[in-house]
Amino acid sequence: MTPAIDVTCAVIRNNDGKILVVQKGADTDHPLKWEFPGGKTEQGETHEECILREIREELAMDMVICGRLPVALHSYPSKNIRLIPFICDTLDRLPSLTEHTAFKWIDAGRLMTVDFAEADIAVARSYLCTVKHKPVRNRQDTADSQPASHTDPMPGGMNATLAAQWAVSQAEGNPQIIDSLIEASLSADRKQAFRSSWALLKTSERFPEAIYPHLNRLAQLLPSVACESAQRAFLRIISLSGLHRTGAEHHGAITDFCFSAIKLQSSAIAVKAYSLDILSALLAIYPELENELLATIGLMQGSNSAAIRAKIRQITGAGGISKQTS
Repeated sequence: MTPAIDVTCAVIRNNDGKILVVQKGADTDHPLKWEFPGGKTEQGETHEECILREIREELAMDMVICGRLPVALHSYPSKNIRLIPFICDTLDRLPSLTEHTAFKWIDAGRLMTVDFAEADIAVARSYLCTVKHKPVRNRQDTADSQPASHTDPMPGGMNATLAAQWAVSQAEGNPQIIDSLIEASLSADRKQAFRSSWALLKTSERFPEAIYPHLNRLAQLLPSVACESAQRAFLRIISLSGLHRTGAEHHGAITDFCFSAIKLQSSAIAVKAYSLDILSALLAIYPELENELLATIGLMQGSNSAAIRAKIRQITGAGGISKQTS
């Protein structure tokens, strides 16, 4: 019997709790079938290292591993595989497809309607069983079970979702927690920066008023944020909060950062998309930005990202630039 190949995959959940599925190409071994993204484990690589590497390479996404699902053994005509699934959380909404033809975010309850490759069907079933039988803990239980700490905003041993819940439960009326999350978002440790910026974004969504006093600091720190996940979180918070709540003295720095991020070829798609959102909002305040924004958009017209093309149509179409500057 042919030995099984170890293949990892990720059930990736976004900030809305939806699951990412991707479609294989027409010339692959499972043409146009959908799957959970992942890939083969390389020699000397742990399964955890493999899935993080594969998602960065295939989709240019950052994520945190939150758990594992049972291994799915499957025999295809040409190979046997051991599919090793991980449950992961991400802040990213716009994957950059390098090996797949399409992606979509779907509710967990619709997973079994997807035309999956056979091995992925078992993973979908396992995940649904996990969700169905997962104990429900209220916010107070979660907060009481974790010790508060101003030096470590992500208590050890917690997955990203619980850490975010902990931070949210502690942040209302406690600016020190938010300060700690901002500092940790600047960390050179990608995982720490990701988890902290995730919790910061969750806090801003749950208690936006608690974030407003920190918006000027976020704007000031934006150019020094190294982790792309933290950049996305900072931009998203500034955009959702409304630029009128950020001091006008910081609008110039925000504008410069957004234009630079869009023009930088290596910038993540989500960073470019959020930067476009912010520049579109700034245009309503500073109409003189129109020519530069139009010129910058012109450079992006050939983008191979469907998400960026859709964002450009949104900005330049009905209700977009022409309406804002009229």
